[in-house]
Amino acid sequence: MKLSILLTSVVSIAVMAAPVAAATGDTLNIVKKRGNLRCQVGTPSGGFYNLDANGNWYGLDVAVCQAVAAAIFGDKKKLEIQSVSSQARFTALANGESDLLCRTATWTLSRDTQLGLDFVTPNFYDGQGFTVLKSSGITSALQLKGAKVCVTTGTTSELNLADFSRENNLNISAVTFEDWNVRDDTYLKGGCDAVTIDKSSLAANIISFPNPADHMILPETISKEPLGPAVRHGDNQWGDIVRWSVFAMINAEELGVTSANVDDMRANSKNINVRRMLGVEGNINEGLGLSKDWAYNIIKQVGNYGEIYEKYIGGGKGALGIKRKGTLNALWTKGGLMYSPPMR
Repeated sequence: MKLSILLTSVVSIAVMAAPVAAATGDTLNIVKKRGNLRCQVGTPSGGFYNLDANGNWYGLDVAVCQAVAAAIFGDKKKLEIQSVSSQARFTALANGESDLLCRTATWTLSRDTQLGLDFVTPNFYDGQGFTVLKSSGITSALQLKGAKVCVTTGTTSELNLADFSRENNLNISAVTFEDWNVRDDTYLKGGCDAVTIDKSSLAANIISFPNPADHMILPETISKEPLGPAVRHGDNQWGDIVRWSVFAMINAEELGVTSANVDDMRANSKNINVRRMLGVEGNINEGLGLSKDWAYNIIKQVGNYGEIYEKYIGGGKGALGIKRKGTLNALWTKGGLMYSPPMR
């Protein structure tokens, strides 16, 4: 079964949508009654949310959407993916058009406290960088003095660029775009000296360029970009469901539970933490309002965090090729920040 797709700028929708779920604070029941989860991503971007030749969405953030659907319905395909512009994304979530936002959005204080939203937990740690032509001779972001830099408007990247330029007295001229395709096309045609955005997105963009070998990502990382799903403020149960869906995938990796062995582990494992997570013992599901097999369904149908990282970001076919080892996205047991609180 294909994922249902809603491609829209949602500018008019975001303005007109009634804040039904925001007012009731009962997103779980609304989603159940509707029969599917409305999960918001951005316009197609490699590694995180993209479309295959058959029009199906895939990627790291899409996997989080699928995990939440699997947790609620026992079926990851009970999902409607909404592709929303950067300018309308937060309004669409706050107004109730989307149930969940998972689209490489950076968790910041102002977003978390002023938009009527709650970020639940990072599912990817990133940082902003710059792409330049190798032929430019630029090898450091500090050499961008007086440069024109392409950036998407309405993003943390635009603000970070201004801060970086001011702090280093670089007098960078920001050339802003609402559409990242136009942004990249302008750069490729020589309208900008560099492009700036999160480094994972830079890697995805370079892969799509006509001559990827002509471009390079500069070594500097100028910001912290914890990327993760967000929900409407005021619905604690819904926030818990999304948060623990992510944690279930991380915890499964730590415990060695995969989509391939989860049935065997559920039937035969003597590890109490595995048995509790998979619903064989205990009642950790009750506080979430989900069935006992909610985490089992996530792992069986979507995989653990390591599986989805490798498939979409790491070394899988068509993945971004960003190594995980030694990065913040490694498990906490391997020097990274991927950590799940105890599932008990």
